[in-house]
Amino acid sequence: MKKKIALIFGVTGQDGSYLSRFLLKKNYVVHGVKRRSSSLNTDRIDDIYQEPWIGNKKFILHYGDITDSNSVSKVINEVLPDEVYNLAAQSHVGVSFMIPEYTSNSTGLGSLRILETIRNLKKKKNIKYYQAGSSELFGSSKQKKKNEKTIFHPRSPYAVAKLYSHWITINYREAYNIFACNGILFNHESPKRGETFVTKKIVRALCRIKKNKQKTLYIGNLNAKRDWGHAEDYVEAMWKMLQKKKPDDYVIATGKQYTVKQFINITAKKLGISLKWEKKGKFYLAKNKKNNNIIVKQDRKYFRAAEVDDLLGDSSKARKQLNWRPKRDFNKLIEEMVVEEMKFLN
Repeated sequence: MKKKIALIFGVTGQDGSYLSRFLLKKNYVVHGVKRRSSSLNTDRIDDIYQEPWIGNKKFILHYGDITDSNSVSKVINEVLPDEVYNLAAQSHVGVSFMIPEYTSNSTGLGSLRILETIRNLKKKKNIKYYQAGSSELFGSSKQKKKNEKTIFHPRSPYAVAKLYSHWITINYREAYNIFACNGILFNHESPKRGETFVTKKIVRALCRIKKNKQKTLYIGNLNAKRDWGHAEDYVEAMWKMLQKKKPDDYVIATGKQYTVKQFINITAKKLGISLKWEKKGKFYLAKNKKNNNIIVKQDRKYFRAAEVDDLLGDSSKARKQLNWRPKRDFNKLIEEMVVEEMKFLN
């Protein structure tokens, strides 16, 4: 039986690295697209990378960029994959306020470039397409548990760009009969999470404080509520969407919610740090009960121009139609992140 071929845009990211491993276990040949950089940016996939001279390779990297139509078209026409996963984007919500044009180009128009290439393939092939959506699409929507029918109200340039990607995916599915799915994934973390994202930032800072390598964690909105899952669980849902007979859109979430403050408290507890919270003016700080040192401090510069306060997902459709459900709970996720970070520091 001929092996399936997958092409992953954004292969060097958290989700790309987990998806690559998942597909390799499913006996796929995996091609990944990475941007050219003067510094190495492949640390998440170095253990599965195969040198160019190896025969019968199962994991192959290509240089490319989601903002470059020619490179997108070239790699898809060369690889002719069975499945394309678009995980590439400028994915930091806070940063999107600083570079809105680039965010729109990569996060929004990047999906159009892939879909146009699939539509205009030189050698016809029924490629299945997965678009990485985001719970940020819902923004300030008033509905408590968000599902596939919830009205979108994006609150950042990143979320607006993702909204374009969501609807252009649906449009190409309906207009050109392309097998294209949107996965509206709620927050998903792991030890491979990027350092600038709040969960990794919290875990790294508190571990460093535990090891006397850092004094204080500076944080923004403590009351923001999020539905946090594990990235390794969520990439399975991506794959399951492309195995259905008909393409559709799915919310992927745990259905449980925690605040940023709770994330900090649980992380600190796992490190044996007991926190005491105090309010100073408009902002909060947390002291180490043991020595009264200030460990956590709110800082105005880490607040977004437009905040998203409450995100909670309803993944009933995915659980029923895809037979998907998360395997790891919130505490297990944090524990895994803490253990890996302490290994790194040691």
